[in-house]
Amino acid sequence: MSSFQLNLNPLKEPLGFIKVLEWIAAIFAFATCGGFKGKTEILVSCSPKVSDNKTITATFGYPFRLNEASFQTPQGANVCDVDWKSYVLIGDYSSSAQFYVTFAVFVFLYCIAALLLYVGYTNLYRDSRKLPMVDFVVTLVATFLWLVSTSAWAKALTDIKIATGHNIVQELLPCSHQVVCHFGSVTSMGSLNVSVIFGFLNMVLWGGNAWFVYKETSLHSPSNTSTSHSQGGIPPPTGI
Repeated sequence: MSSFQLNLNPLKEPLGFIKVLEWIAAIFAFATCGGFKGKTEILVSCSPKVSDNKTITATFGYPFRLNEASFQTPQGANVCDVDWKSYVLIGDYSSSAQFYVTFAVFVFLYCIAALLLYVGYTNLYRDSRKLPMVDFVVTLVATFLWLVSTSAWAKALTDIKIATGHNIVQELLPCSHQVVCHFGSVTSMGSLNVSVIFGFLNMVLWGGNAWFVYKETSLHSPSNTSTSHSQGGIPPPTGI
């Protein structure tokens, strides 16, 4: 096992530079999704003849278990003799959100480990046959999982927007019988849109970096690599 020797040259090469970009993109991916908090508001009037509207609010956020987000009245006041706390938003999208964020965190940690290997154990990485191959396999798997997790999260985000939007008025039972309800507002989900963008950006980065990782493996030039190992690092002679 070679000792740690700092060498920043790999960061100037595509292999290391793209890994830094992957590390940064992973941070934005899980931060924009995992840090979101929002609310949806509905204006309630106890009678069609009364113009005094009260606002009820349902607060939601990561991991987006909307079926646990109940409506709250201002300062716990009684609004139209309805127990609003017993009514919740519809849907549970925690599986897609948590899969996306958890995978992004694992990618973040892997990028740190890979960068430490690139800049601290450059010779160990380049002289080994197993490490580049492991790196290559992980890169391919990560590319596929970025596609799967981001697609699932994008679909869940679309459903979240519907569940917290205008359609919520039609789903609330008191709004159909007892009171008059109007959709008020919902928190902008721009940061969640950004998280989807960064998810697909990560997929592109990892897919593109697969070529540069592949060039470090014995698959790229197996004959030269095997000969180099068998002759103690001496390249094969040219000519016949």
